[in-house]
Amino acid sequence: MQRTTVQLIFKSLLIFLLGAGPAIAGTATSSSSPFTIPRTETIAVTDPETQRNYELFIKLPRSYKKQGMGDRRYPVIYMTDAMYTFQVVSGATRYPMAIKKMEEAILVGVSWDKAIHSTPSRVRDYTPSIDTEWKLETGGAEAHLRFLRDTVFPTVEEHYPADPAGRTYVGNSLGGLLGAYALLKHTGMFRNYVLGSPSLWFDERIIFDLEAEYARKRQDLRARVYLSIGSLEHPGHYKSWPHDLVADADRFHRTLSARHYPGLELEYRVIEGADHETAFPTTAIQGLYWLFRI
Repeated sequence: MQRTTVQLIFKSLLIFLLGAGPAIAGTATSSSSPFTIPRTETIAVTDPETQRNYELFIKLPRSYKKQGMGDRRYPVIYMTDAMYTFQVVSGATRYPMAIKKMEEAILVGVSWDKAIHSTPSRVRDYTPSIDTEWKLETGGAEAHLRFLRDTVFPTVEEHYPADPAGRTYVGNSLGGLLGAYALLKHTGMFRNYVLGSPSLWFDERIIFDLEAEYARKRQDLRARVYLSIGSLEHPGHYKSWPHDLVADADRFHRTLSARHYPGLELEYRVIEGADHETAFPTTAIQGLYWLFRI
């Protein structure tokens, strides 16, 4: 009797496992629904000056409610190169924001020009001057910043409870260069800047000329700036790469520090063991944590 009972139990368990296994596997593999980041949406925007089309990737804070929000306003983190940066920043900030170690914010990723490939779009939009040595179009930073100021900001602030005084810029590589240009030429556009591995070498390091021009005209620089570089971003690590991003970032940090600008909060980090391909995720979370830590 006891043996029969054990056999029945074993047989029932075996049937359950064999029956459940394929069902579970089938559930995992048969779905064709794409993964989506929670609380996100996409908005199409057109630059009225150039008629170029872009997309905004929006992620709303966990506490956001369309109804009954009252007067609460959130800071907004704007990112260039959205197809890359938006996913990184969304994932990296989710946990610290959820456990209230980081202030909640609206995330906004700005895409590349939808009509062309990413490289010509970012080379054109993120560079501050025309460099005739480039085969691609350069020098569109001023127009792109007007697009952000006159189209993107109003779109976000009209549809969401965004705080205009709490704008943060996040950019990497050429996006970092664009951020440095915005800092010096349109300082008030953003309160905070995260400049990752900035391409300060562009056009004979024209960004340092712009900083010197700024220093001649202005005595203050009211912004919080997080500047970061991978320790391997230099020619010794890249056989065919002539630019020393580490030396340039160090120079930019020393130059800004030496000015003693009132109102400037500057944090500089070198990420050990990181190169140009791997530095940004660390830059993003450490920079935003420095800015938004509670």
